[in-house]
Amino acid sequence: MGDAVTRFKMIRDGDRVAVALSGGKDSVTMLEALLLLKERAPIDFTVCAFTVEQGKFLRPIQPLGEYLKARGVDWTYHTDNPSLRLIDEQPDHGCDLCSRYRRRAVYQIVRGLAANVIAFGHTADDFCESFLRNALFTGRISALPPITYSRQRDFRLIRPLVYVTEDLTTRFAESLGAPLIPCGCSQRTGTVRRTLRDMFGELEKEHPHLKETLLSAMGNIQTGRLLDPRFLDLDGGTETAEAETANPFAIVD
Repeated sequence: MGDAVTRFKMIRDGDRVAVALSGGKDSVTMLEALLLLKERAPIDFTVCAFTVEQGKFLRPIQPLGEYLKARGVDWTYHTDNPSLRLIDEQPDHGCDLCSRYRRRAVYQIVRGLAANVIAFGHTADDFCESFLRNALFTGRISALPPITYSRQRDFRLIRPLVYVTEDLTTRFAESLGAPLIPCGCSQRTGTVRRTLRDMFGELEKEHPHLKETLLSAMGNIQTGRLLDPRFLDLDGGTETAEAETANPFAIVD
């Protein structure tokens, strides 16, 4: 995580980082790692946490609050009433609508915390799934950004676990003994995300470093070897070196 924070300049001197704590293994791991980084980093920043209640937790949230209090973490628990009404009025609403409600609540909470950075617990698995989902189902080459800004540019949004896989967060969270609060959405079946996870699981039996390779590809884009005319020398006006690729006819099986 420290490598990601450094490479993408996620956290700077004087920042107040608000951790979006969902109650799952990934966000708990991120919180603990940021608390460790805070003690070791050569810059000064503070860390707080918040949780948005949207009516989908499968267990009581109180044990998590007790754990955070014992750790001395400044934690805000916010019940989002518009989200609760959404469940009553549109019980079959999709993830996109729920996400919009959550985003509005997040910005509202973080303003009250006087924080300028919001940390989300998306892992390497999420980045890989996002990349493939966009390529296979929306026709775009894109994924989650490790760092971006809110529309008004009043918040920096970071994803420090970009290089951390979920097998690591699972083991780390277990070692902490932290109470995990699952969300009903995480147990949904028949979704594109579940299909991609199952596919990854099968491929990784024979190719254990698949996620690392895919992450590397996201940071090594050769725009001149894709199909977007904006990045191609269609008229031969600039010098291009076909020899840039050791073997342009190589096929990876």
